[in-house]
Amino acid sequence: MLKSAVSNPTSSTEDPGPRIGAYPDVEGGLRRGGQVSVASPSQAGERGVTRMSRVTRQEWAPPTLIFLLDIFTWMAIYGMASYLRNDTAFSGSFQFAVVEIIQIAVIVQALFIIGGYSPRTETRGLAYTAEHILALLCALGISAFVIYVAATYDHTMKPSRFAIFSSFLVFIPASLFYRRWLRTHVTAATASRAFLVLGCGRMAADFYLTYRVSPNNQGLEFVDPEGKHVGERIAGPGSPLIEGDLSAKLDDMSRRYSGIILAERADRIRPDLLDRLIRTQFQRIRVYTLESFYEAHWRQVPAHSIDPLWPMQTGFQLSRASPYHYVKRMCDIILSGLLLVICVPLMAVIAAVIWLTSGRPVIFKQHRVGRDEDIFTAYKFRTMRTEQGAGGTEQGVEVREADLYTRENDPRILPVGRWLRKLRIDELPQLWNVFHGELSLIGPRAEWVECAERYRDKIPFYHFRHLVKPGITGWAQVNYPYGESEEDAMQKLTYDLYYIRHYSLKLDAMIVLKTIYTMFAGKGR
Repeated sequence: MLKSAVSNPTSSTEDPGPRIGAYPDVEGGLRRGGQVSVASPSQAGERGVTRMSRVTRQEWAPPTLIFLLDIFTWMAIYGMASYLRNDTAFSGSFQFAVVEIIQIAVIVQALFIIGGYSPRTETRGLAYTAEHILALLCALGISAFVIYVAATYDHTMKPSRFAIFSSFLVFIPASLFYRRWLRTHVTAATASRAFLVLGCGRMAADFYLTYRVSPNNQGLEFVDPEGKHVGERIAGPGSPLIEGDLSAKLDDMSRRYSGIILAERADRIRPDLLDRLIRTQFQRIRVYTLESFYEAHWRQVPAHSIDPLWPMQTGFQLSRASPYHYVKRMCDIILSGLLLVICVPLMAVIAAVIWLTSGRPVIFKQHRVGRDEDIFTAYKFRTMRTEQGAGGTEQGVEVREADLYTRENDPRILPVGRWLRKLRIDELPQLWNVFHGELSLIGPRAEWVECAERYRDKIPFYHFRHLVKPGITGWAQVNYPYGESEEDAMQKLTYDLYYIRHYSLKLDAMIVLKTIYTMFAGKGR
């Protein structure tokens, strides 16, 4: 649902059209999603603009402050817990400092992985709260493991288990509290600033429609560099007016705008304007291309902003022989093998329940597209009724050509299958595909052959997602609901392209935490 619109001020005296989205935020209040009139310094002072609001407008300030708060808060909590415990296990301050450094390093890395130091992370929502708790619980386990392994070689490095555990229990809500508090101040400080969008064509209109339904809380001002469409609406009735006078706006960048977004192709921007934008990028504020804005703010790569040479750009970790590629394959073999052994009793129970409630077959097989468009057979627990169709084979049972998608409250889903899907444990047999090398634990979803062929013909650059091995879970799966249409497939492709572009241990770790949250929240379908 589109957010309600309110007025979007400009220097013109005519109605400038709506600003982007005033809408309820996660706390139940009204978040100011658009532009407001830019006040003079004296007016700002009369309105009580605090020093905190000026600092929080700087993109680097909130992450730095949170980082320092994490360090000092942990040191205070753990130091107090050790003191109250009267921990005499240490022979000196050096061992205590080493333990503190190990714990702080693991905590900072865990929070960095989930975006805990990003100024664009919405830390007030339930999803982030769950990920924050999971990340710190993982940090507790890892740091305790490292410390007590070290203690086997040096018995003086063996702190109180109670001190470590109680410190994490206190640190989790404390670190969440000041992140939420600071996020409120950042949102208030940036509410009066907007993004200046250069462009007035189809790309700019599409960007406006996407931005309007996004969680971003700042406004947009559209400007025509050539001045030919000033006064027109960017995307039809009810959308903002296209403005002119670009030079004056660039002179007033620091006070009015948070950044510039290029919604035009580079070859259509005048050389003198392009030179000025480059100087602005290096000296004043950030200048985004559409692709870089999607990546920085939404962690997506829009297919309409790339070209056939996109995979040849520098920075791709997948190119040639990436060391992480081999590390990831080794982890896939070890973890899938262990999980297969550990989950054998659970898989036997699930198989028995399916057989007793709906008969055979227990395992559902389907031909899917893997890396480099190789075809393989994927295995899942059967979660739908056995009906003859599309040739009467097992491939034609669950996914028929007449209905390619599993929809919400789909009548074909078995009662037990509904729970298996919600908990995502219907895909446990795919661990064999991972062990065999056809799948990875993490990667883009492996699509059914018929779906992949249809998408490849209709969605530009869809074949790029086959540059990487598909996975049981992935960036698109944890960020976008189950697809029910080609439009959904296009949206999920933007996340898959982001995964390919930022293929790394950090991103895979974030996907693991989000997957755990999805499983416990029962958000599967």
